[in-house]
Amino acid sequence: MSRSRKVLLGTVTLILVGIAAAVSYAYSQDRGAEVRVTEVAERELISTITATGSVRARRQVSISSDVQGRVIQLNVDEGDEVERDDILMVIDPSRLQAQLARARANLSQAQAQVAQQRAGHLQAQRELERLEALRERDPGLVSQQAFQEAETQLEVQRSLLESAQHGVEQARAGVEEAEDDLLRTTIRAPISGRITRLDIEEGETVVVGTMNNPGSLLMTISDLSVVEAVLAVDETDVPRVSVGDSAMVELDAFPGNSYAAQVAKIGSSAIRNQTGGTGQGSSVDYEVILTLLDPPGALWPDLSATADIVVEARTNALAAPIIAVTTRRDQNGGDDDEARREGVFVVRDGTAHFTPVELGITGREHFEVLSGLSAGDTVVSGPFQQIQELQDGQSVRVMSVPSDGR
Repeated sequence: MSRSRKVLLGTVTLILVGIAAAVSYAYSQDRGAEVRVTEVAERELISTITATGSVRARRQVSISSDVQGRVIQLNVDEGDEVERDDILMVIDPSRLQAQLARARANLSQAQAQVAQQRAGHLQAQRELERLEALRERDPGLVSQQAFQEAETQLEVQRSLLESAQHGVEQARAGVEEAEDDLLRTTIRAPISGRITRLDIEEGETVVVGTMNNPGSLLMTISDLSVVEAVLAVDETDVPRVSVGDSAMVELDAFPGNSYAAQVAKIGSSAIRNQTGGTGQGSSVDYEVILTLLDPPGALWPDLSATADIVVEARTNALAAPIIAVTTRRDQNGGDDDEARREGVFVVRDGTAHFTPVELGITGREHFEVLSGLSAGDTVVSGPFQQIQELQDGQSVRVMSVPSDGR
């Protein structure tokens, strides 16, 4: 084959390929962009806020000791259930028993001192009465000085008696204090519940806290009959939450299970969480407390929890898929973001028409449509990239649905 014929055949081939490509492109343009569609309909919409946190018992008591000493008896283990007034542990009472004996001896000594001072007071009173009787018979028998000394002696004895009586009161208070300290060597359960933390072992020494040094934390009892989920909710979501709102809580320890809950309290002070390095600011959360209405039986405090709080609900809301909503520049606006309008592409006679909409609450997969659409309208609902590139008035064709529904 001559060189000129080869060149001619090559040129013809390129022309045919170009024509085929042009025909294929024109055909695809005539068929329109391939999209998925959804019919707008009324449905139930639930708007939720998701937050994370942990669970705790509504009522828990951390137990420490008011007396110091060695633990000689420990009756519980971590995880045990206890009833109110059960004996949890006993601290060696020997030192406090000796202290009580000493206090009682001091009381006896103070009482004996009162008896002695009372006798002295009685003697001074009788001496003054004797001198008064003599002065009445004959004023010359008793000098003024002797009479005044007797009066002074009576006052002294009266003061000594009062001092001794105060000493008895002080000694009696010492006995009561020693008896109370001795009783505190036996530590009883202040509430019924579960031992969720145990920080002491038999034989260890309990340390009493001071102003600058905390004392020994012995154990924690949690009443798990009422369980709470403590969540950190972002400041932008807190205004939407109200006491009494319902929620569903999932616990990492029990995957696949959800537990009904209700908002019991909304914190009034912020929780600041550092979000970056030095000087990079922080996020602001608020504490929201939920009460679990049906907590699982086997539950431990501090388990991780994720909650969906229902903040709004609509029973018969006109709804469009979230993926169907996009934005386009308003023809009457400028070039800034505020000139863009939210809307969907409504399909009519194979053509996509951009239709502005007003949206209400946000459900899990749908937006509430307040205006712009009617029940039965068909809107483009995917693919996402196709929706972003779609133009008003562009031809579209609906994707065929496989027999398996995917």
